[in-house]
Amino acid sequence: MSILRLMAAPLAPLYGAVVRARNWSFDAHPSRATRAAVPVVSLGNLSAGGTGKTPLTLFLAQGLEAAGWSNAVLSRGYGGRRPVDPMSVEPDSDPSLTGDEPLLLARALGPERVVVGRQRHAAALRALAQRPGLRTLLLDDGFQHRALHRDLDLLLLDGVRLWGDGHMLPLGDLREPQTSARRAHALVVTRAARVEDRAAVLAWWEKVGSGGPIFWIDFALGGLRRWPSGEVAPLPLPEAGPAFAWCGLGHPEAFYADLLLAGQAWVGTHSLPDHRAPSTVDLRRFQYRAQAEGAEWLVCTAKDSVKLGPAHAAVLNLPLWVAEQSVLGGSDLLGWVITRLEQITPS
Repeated sequence: MSILRLMAAPLAPLYGAVVRARNWSFDAHPSRATRAAVPVVSLGNLSAGGTGKTPLTLFLAQGLEAAGWSNAVLSRGYGGRRPVDPMSVEPDSDPSLTGDEPLLLARALGPERVVVGRQRHAAALRALAQRPGLRTLLLDDGFQHRALHRDLDLLLLDGVRLWGDGHMLPLGDLREPQTSARRAHALVVTRAARVEDRAAVLAWWEKVGSGGPIFWIDFALGGLRRWPSGEVAPLPLPEAGPAFAWCGLGHPEAFYADLLLAGQAWVGTHSLPDHRAPSTVDLRRFQYRAQAEGAEWLVCTAKDSVKLGPAHAAVLNLPLWVAEQSVLGGSDLLGWVITRLEQITPS
């Protein structure tokens, strides 16, 4: 545990009390939550750090659109400093304004599909105004954002870290008490293949959850894309030797493990703080370390790649490949979400 966490540990009970009071207020007065004109599906988690919300949000957005449920994604746009809020995120938007994850989603989904805003209801109004035919909205990282009513609450649980040490921020990683899981309509366990004891997860959900279904999904790195040229290649990269891996994620160890699971060896790693854009100095350092440790190429995540620009390309001497991630086993979850949406808005 870091020194800063130990110093801040006495604040954990105060933080927990504030969170409980806020939740009680919303539970006692449901009218405090503003309703959008279409159903809202929220994806979120109890803990801080990466549980795979972004790839799952992308999977559901694409799947729902293909099934006739036109949608837009609402995000807070963490890390973005924008003069206009809410703001529509386009594939060519500046990540310093929008945040990295919304831009990643926009590049995958296309124009007018992602809106960022500190007030999610205002973001919803903007999304509906620019695409009047929308049938649903996806609320990215929305479990704690109770000011916007949601019709489906999906709670994500990382299969490796689960509920962590059970302590609230800033002592632990929990954003709110485990008993808040009862608000969720379904539990989605990510990285399910790496769950050591499924019975413990089932018992936990039975104790603190809502009784809704549990879905078990995984993520896999299926291929590589060369940056900035866009050339594609399989993973592991043929005849290229080990890589030097770097990323800026809430749970960087998951990326490094996924590379190994995909058969890609690496000889060194570097983890930036979550959402932090790498500087050109960082990229030079990664290349120096890669060569010193016997790697001839670099690999990062798609979330990292959206923060790279011409200045990074100018200092790039080693090949840089981006690992593309996909969702495995999500069809049952998608089908269940569609069924629930059909029950909410019958044709």
